[in-house]
Amino acid sequence: MRYLLLFSLFLPAVSYSQASSHQTLFEKTNGSESPTYPEVISWWKSLDAAYPTVSMQEAGPTDAGFPLHLILVSADGRFDISAAKRSGKTIILVNNGIHPGEPDGIDASMLLVRDIAQKKYRLPANVMLAIIPVYNIGGALNRSVNYRIDQNGPVEKGFRGNSQNLDLNRDFIKADSREALSFARIFQQLDPDVFIDNHVSNGADYQHVMTLLTSQHNRLGGTLGDYLNTKFEPALYPLMKAKGFDLVPYVNHFGETPDSGWPQYWDGPRYSSGYASLFNTFAFVPETHMLKPYPQRVASTRALMESFIEFTSTHGAEILKIRTDARAAQLTQAVFPLAWKLDRSKFTEITFKGYEAGHKVSEVSGQSRLYYDRGKPFEKKLPFYNTYVDTFSVTRPRAYLIPQGWWKVIERLQASGVRMTRLSKDSVIEVEAYRIESFQSGARPYEGHHLNTRTQVSSSIRKVSFRKGDYLIMLNQAANRFIVEVLEPQGEDSYFTWNFFDPILGQKEGYSDYVFEETASAYLKTHPDLREKLEQRRATDTAFARNGAAQLDFVFKGSSYYENAHNQYPVYRLR
Repeated sequence: MRYLLLFSLFLPAVSYSQASSHQTLFEKTNGSESPTYPEVISWWKSLDAAYPTVSMQEAGPTDAGFPLHLILVSADGRFDISAAKRSGKTIILVNNGIHPGEPDGIDASMLLVRDIAQKKYRLPANVMLAIIPVYNIGGALNRSVNYRIDQNGPVEKGFRGNSQNLDLNRDFIKADSREALSFARIFQQLDPDVFIDNHVSNGADYQHVMTLLTSQHNRLGGTLGDYLNTKFEPALYPLMKAKGFDLVPYVNHFGETPDSGWPQYWDGPRYSSGYASLFNTFAFVPETHMLKPYPQRVASTRALMESFIEFTSTHGAEILKIRTDARAAQLTQAVFPLAWKLDRSKFTEITFKGYEAGHKVSEVSGQSRLYYDRGKPFEKKLPFYNTYVDTFSVTRPRAYLIPQGWWKVIERLQASGVRMTRLSKDSVIEVEAYRIESFQSGARPYEGHHLNTRTQVSSSIRKVSFRKGDYLIMLNQAANRFIVEVLEPQGEDSYFTWNFFDPILGQKEGYSDYVFEETASAYLKTHPDLREKLEQRRATDTAFARNGAAQLDFVFKGSSYYENAHNQYPVYRLR
């Protein structure tokens, strides 16, 4: 294992800066090695110093204690984002090393930008390239020859978890990491037209070097979704074919040969591409195949990034107009879908190049085991199910109101560019209020949380007292869809789903039964409506009729003594 002291980040640039060619470690080792994190940053600093078309900047903190970096590449040497947008440039944001054991994008980006800087590859004048060279710095610093043991190179690989052992590709909504909060601010600053998150895939064995996970077009919606599905994504296949790679949709299949095809991977908002889609960005996750030699994987990653650049340059005006129109439509969009299901009645046909699967006796267990016979390649037409239909929608309110005590949620909203104002005085406002009636809590922890699913709510119109400083979020802004997705409790990746609001689910005030017996008796005498409900429940529920404690609790929860906050969702809708 190769070690490099972390303080080398702050020393004068290493040998990379001394070589006018800016040869990379990947090239020096014939594709067998990928540089350490300090080597990556030193290399980029050297490239920035040597070429006016490359700019490197610090872009926010990370859990590892090192800053996140952002590389900007522009043919005219101008890096002002607002000016670039005014001039009609499209912006492509590339994220590398979210899983540092998958460094293909790290090396491919270095090769691509070096060649752009040295005028060996032309970056079109109407495209600005933005690159996060290493996103998961903590995982990149934690290197070993033993990680991703099934993967064919490089020699050392980084660790999947970050400095908190979080999988950062599940963190874009819950934002438990400093990386995610920094990313959100970068994303809002750039407002990229195209987003690329480079990965390496595992699963079934097949001939393809590169597969592509495209953000789900129905969920992206409208003209954006149609354009992605009918023009943008299909155009990438011949571009990659011309570069020597047979591109195929991400093989969402594990085990055996996928003879019956497969469904498109559902990239919900927790994932990078799902998050980007909430802001009307065309989002993609390239996935090279782990069993292919590392040089092939890096080459295919670079080829796909070039394909994105070429398409985006040719169709830049189209892309900008479609995004502008989509944003304008969302300002007044009345209904937002929150739940989806796969429609297996619709599919497209793809050409899949695989290997025949077989079974043989395992030398480990003595049982039958799966293997793929690379001596038996095949090419088949298979169905690809990439249509989803919405199954649940909500009507957009005029605004949401959030008490200031829920600062964890407020900070995440602000990081994602949500505009909000604070109430200037204590106010009583008539709102639509949700009550959590039921939900299913995850049996096991998941990425530092448990998921609340199958949530059911009731709603009522009531007057609620708000304090000076509480937050008002109007639904007339570019972040409309993001706001609805995270604040509606039934959203698949809402803040309620990620249990940010779990404190409301615990009852704080209670009673001593032997004391409350007298109070309950007196209360029923003056509240005949509650007494009638109690009697009806006893008459229809024999178990309840035999349970004195349950009846006492029924009276308590039906009385004015029961706390309003229990199960009261603390985000209110202004209609």
